Amino acid sequence: MKIKRVILRHMKLDLLTPFTTSFGTEYDREFILVEVISEDGISGWAESVAMLDPLYNEETLKSNWHILEDYLIPILLQNTINHPDQLTEHYFQHIRGNYMAKAALEGAVWDLYAKMQMAPLATVIGGMKKTIDVGVSIGIKESIEETLEIIGQRLSEGYKRVKLKIKPGWDVELIDRVRQIHPEIPLMADANSAYTLNDIDRLAALDPYHLMMIEQPLAYNDIIDHAELQARLTTPICLDESIHSLEDARKAIKLGSCKIINIKIGRVGGITPSRKIHDLCQSEGIPLWCGGMLESGIGRAHNIAITSLPNFVLPGDTAASSLYWAEDIIEPEVTVENGTIKVPIQPGIGYEASLEKIEKYTISSKIYK
Repeated sequence: MKIKRVILRHMKLDLLTPFTTSFGTEYDREFILVEVISEDGISGWAESVAMLDPLYNEETLKSNWHILEDYLIPILLQNTINHPDQLTEHYFQHIRGNYMAKAALEGAVWDLYAKMQMAPLATVIGGMKKTIDVGVSIGIKESIEETLEIIGQRLSEGYKRVKLKIKPGWDVELIDRVRQIHPEIPLMADANSAYTLNDIDRLAALDPYHLMMIEQPLAYNDIIDHAELQARLTTPICLDESIHSLEDARKAIKLGSCKIINIKIGRVGGITPSRKIHDLCQSEGIPLWCGGMLESGIGRAHNIAITSLPNFVLPGDTAASSLYWAEDIIEPEVTVENGTIKVPIQPGIGYEASLEKIEKYTISSKIYK
């Protein structure tokens, strides 16, 4: 497989409603859309999930563009690729970190590879499911009443799990009120690293509410303190920001830092490392689910494919396009029916990139040959 051209596009989509977490509020989503084009003119698509600012992790849109332009794309254009695994396992191996940049280019190659095999991406990577269960993530709102109203709406739409963003001062009281109204729903809390071990009693106060998990309560790069915290809690801890690689996952499991792991393709460097982490967790009895980064439909399609692997046993964050965007850049858009998404059976990611809509939301672009 020889890549003839790569196109990077700086995109901007406005969110329908602001999305607030413990580290800030997003009103729109700027991201890099990656298109790789084969000698036969077939396109593979993916997106970088790096944010404008280094809040979730150290990567940014600008730093990803730099790494893609100056390092990764030249490597890709200079080599013949027999299988996408080669990118992570060989060609990109000497480039430290920059997982989101690597994942963006690798994901586009995976889409192209699946299309050239005339097979769905989910099938090519070993997926077995025809549908995936999905939940919904609800950001920090102005009031508990507003949160309850949104929960009611999402439950009526069939979502199978509710994730609430929490932070100190917006945690126990919120969960208590939600449990009064919805005592049985699958419910989890996501802290985005907002706590320390000094808050251990506060976090332990969530144990009586039978949450599915508390996601990433402590520092974004920690697995040691999480092990101490997990020993004090009955609620499972799920690690997100702390897991960037197979080695991170192995060490966290060995230390007892978590009972669940969230995989984000961009955070761990692509589909190839996601599959390796999946296989490790499956062998160790650690359940997985797929997190979200407010992706466009291109990124959502990749999330659907990875979630089709068998050990993704918990509902993920890949909600419908219509919850976030007035219009998405794919056709058809991602839809949810009774809390499930059908895994596409068309070749590649299974959704068509709409060039008309992509052009509409493109700020700038550059072609590499």
